[in-house]
Amino acid sequence: MISLAHPDKFVNRHIGPSDEDIIEMSKVCGVDSVDELIAQTIPHQIRLKNEIDLQPELSEYEFIKSLKKLASKNQIFKSYIGMGYYPTILPPVIQRNILENPGWYTQYTPYQAEIAQGRLEAVLNFQTMVSDLTGMKIANASLLDEGTAAAEAMVMFFNLRKGDKQNSKKFFVSADIFPQTLDVLKSRAKGFGIELVAGDHNTQVLNNDYFGLIVQYPANTGEINDYSNLFKSADDFGIFKLVAADLLSLTLLTPPGEFGADVVVGSTQRFGVPMGYGGPHAAYFATKDDFKRNIPGRIIGVSVDAQGNPALRMALQTREQHIRREKATSNICTAQVLLAIISGMYAVYHGPLGIRKIAERIHFLTKALDKGLEGSGFKQKNKYYFDTLLIESDSNLINKIKEESLKRKINFRYFDDNQLGISLSEITTLDDVQEIINLFYSAANTKSVELKDHISKIEIDYPESLNRKSAYLEHPVFNTHHSETELLRYMKQLENKDLSLVHSMIPLGSCTMKLNATTEMLGVTIPEFAELHPFAPVGQAEGYHQLFSELEDDLAKLTGFSAVSLQPNSGAQGEFTGLSVIRAYHESIGQGNRNIVLIPCSAHGTNPASAVMAGMKAVVINCDPNGNIDFEDLKKKIELYKNTLSSLMVTYPSTHGVFEENIVEVCELIHASGGQVYMDGANLNAQVGLTTPKAIGADVCHLNLHKTFCIPHGGGGPGMGPIGVAEHLVPFLPGHSVVKINGDKSINAVSAAPWGSAGILVISYAYIKMMGIEGLKEATRIAILNANYIKSKLGHHYKVLYTGKNGRVAHELIFDMREFKNSAHIEVEDIAKRLMDYGYHAPTVSFPVPGTLMVEPTESESKFEMDRFCEALLSIKEEIKEIEQGLADQKSNVLKNAPHTIQMVCSDNWNFPYSREKAAYPLHWTRQNKFWASVARIDSAYGDRNLVCTCLPVSEYIEEAVQI
Repeated sequence: MISLAHPDKFVNRHIGPSDEDIIEMSKVCGVDSVDELIAQTIPHQIRLKNEIDLQPELSEYEFIKSLKKLASKNQIFKSYIGMGYYPTILPPVIQRNILENPGWYTQYTPYQAEIAQGRLEAVLNFQTMVSDLTGMKIANASLLDEGTAAAEAMVMFFNLRKGDKQNSKKFFVSADIFPQTLDVLKSRAKGFGIELVAGDHNTQVLNNDYFGLIVQYPANTGEINDYSNLFKSADDFGIFKLVAADLLSLTLLTPPGEFGADVVVGSTQRFGVPMGYGGPHAAYFATKDDFKRNIPGRIIGVSVDAQGNPALRMALQTREQHIRREKATSNICTAQVLLAIISGMYAVYHGPLGIRKIAERIHFLTKALDKGLEGSGFKQKNKYYFDTLLIESDSNLINKIKEESLKRKINFRYFDDNQLGISLSEITTLDDVQEIINLFYSAANTKSVELKDHISKIEIDYPESLNRKSAYLEHPVFNTHHSETELLRYMKQLENKDLSLVHSMIPLGSCTMKLNATTEMLGVTIPEFAELHPFAPVGQAEGYHQLFSELEDDLAKLTGFSAVSLQPNSGAQGEFTGLSVIRAYHESIGQGNRNIVLIPCSAHGTNPASAVMAGMKAVVINCDPNGNIDFEDLKKKIELYKNTLSSLMVTYPSTHGVFEENIVEVCELIHASGGQVYMDGANLNAQVGLTTPKAIGADVCHLNLHKTFCIPHGGGGPGMGPIGVAEHLVPFLPGHSVVKINGDKSINAVSAAPWGSAGILVISYAYIKMMGIEGLKEATRIAILNANYIKSKLGHHYKVLYTGKNGRVAHELIFDMREFKNSAHIEVEDIAKRLMDYGYHAPTVSFPVPGTLMVEPTESESKFEMDRFCEALLSIKEEIKEIEQGLADQKSNVLKNAPHTIQMVCSDNWNFPYSREKAAYPLHWTRQNKFWASVARIDSAYGDRNLVCTCLPVSEYIEEAVQI
């Protein structure tokens, strides 16, 4: 009888090896079946006894039908809410060729800069755009959202206190900042013991107790304030000044860098990025040159390559939490690279004149609305504004407006004191303005005016002190690509410089660069998901809330936990959130003194950095020679800190790629001493369906949706880091000041939007729905099989550093390359760069152990692709052997000079002691699909000594470098 189940299962598209391949690979691993391998790999005591109950899987066709139905439950009203989120126009050429293009969204963080020059240039454009518009010297490569960017600035100021300011702990917050920003500031301030003082910037008295302040420009109500008196007073007391600014308005208004700001933050959402019910969007952070070593996040800078050509790379990486760990001043790990690229391209496409025209049009229409409402009986309170009017009236009229506007599918912003806000945007038309005017006159029972009769009388008339006089975006890149043809070619030129998953596997351990299926991505640009304001009435987002409910339920079942918060919008944010929830729980039971977090020395660098951010102290636990937690050291530290122990942060399987056998006992010891177990979910791809964090003994776990659950890495972001918690921690999950979620015991919001980067949650939702529980289990099994297959293929040629009790690895493994430093003067970096000549991105380099490569093939890679990767590494081993035997020069060889660019190979001068063919085509199949690095090996030290972080003409990159 023919089965009625859909024959085209998504799981067969997601998983790389065929059934025949799996049988063959199992034999290579020395087992008769994958079941036998799993039994030898995952400790039996943590294996699930009962099946996880998920809805049956859907085919791709079935899912697309259900997704459209779900999207139709969202209602897209005309949005005039503002508050940092605005309708915008994403140019279709950017939507199709970047946002919907796997050549852009499947790239990894550009740690291997030679094969990431395209996105690095695009992000450099973003940094230039931000620096120019804010009037600041330097900008980073984006942050998560405006609220967290403001929090990062506050903490940077706190850490910069010196001299008589060392004990200053007060931070002034203008009462006229966005409420969601204040919410995030509260959550971050607590861990550092910072006292937030909110008040009127016009009357606030500052003194030496304050170390910093923040103001909004334009303000929360839309007013453009003059902060000169406040800033003068701040300067008198050495107080740092932070301005949260609307970037588009700065094309018309005096930039904060010109009236004394030390840091300027904000969102670039309205530069072509859909609202997506809250994200993802690229926040910006710009500051003075004085603070280039203190700025959080990533900075793209200009250096030179081995051939003396300009080349881009991430600058000043020694500031990163992966290196500084508990001494880091920020736990930022990801940026919002994909969104920053879109925003930067928006500026490239429109150019300085085009962006100014967009801003002028918005302001003109706002002035027209103001003019049109003059006789309506409503009072407009803002004297100077950009895009937002503040309307005041009695409660009856405000309620009539609210009732009538909802009938007409219009959303305004409503305050508690009989006021409403109207924020116009790029998509607003003159007809929209007339519609609003008619609505207000109708509510007031007065005859409306025809706006067209008054248009000619409207002028843009900011006072001299507010008018921008300085130029911006003068670099040719912002003045060249204004036709679609030119922009299309420019974007394609950059894309071709970057290696992504469209070219080959990216075998990065701990990063899980698996398939980001097309069907999973479709929902991101469906208008009903993309165009919804995060503070729209909840009833207009029924589709989103059904998605949230089902996704939270599925993630809770897959982790064994009682509840999930979707708010944290990165893995590091998830860590901070989880630890903050643990802290709130301990405080609720009278144990607020518990502040010690035990962290294995192998842990991700974000772990200790997050602990410090949450107001805790990180204490390192040693690892034994097998890479496991040193059980004796753990017991000693537990005994030492038993009265102040907050938690253990543990990654499982371990960062070393091993399922530790005594993990249950480890968790029991922590619980017996009153602590909680926090599981870093980076390696959850080896757990799903076979075990759960709860079964292992964890109380809270963050989930990297951009790893295990298929949200693409986007060249370094976006990510998502929801947390799952056990029942006793549920009351403390994050709340939100604008949209009421969770209960009275909730911690303050950790992200600006209530559900974080809601616009990309549809990707993970799709993955789970199409895989089903059997598919998810199979993905985990094959991820473990693939890693052990590579171990079996390469283990006799490269030393595998750590294995489990039965000689097995989890979903990733570490190859030790340190022996080649002695035998051939070859560093692990040389192997990483040589892999580029074979068309591969290197595995994770020197983490968690210096001098090693950590490999994770994921379940999505086929046997064919893994065999090619293994062949490349075996070929490199032979190249090392030639050096060891004296057949190749120790100082000038194919590894030391890698990668070899097409310019090098085609040059009339070839001064290397090996052939061009050996350099460029080391294996026969590289001729068929050759990926060329666009620059030779980059001199990173030069780029840090000579810091250039904005666009300059090529000839000026070196001459105009700013000396550190």
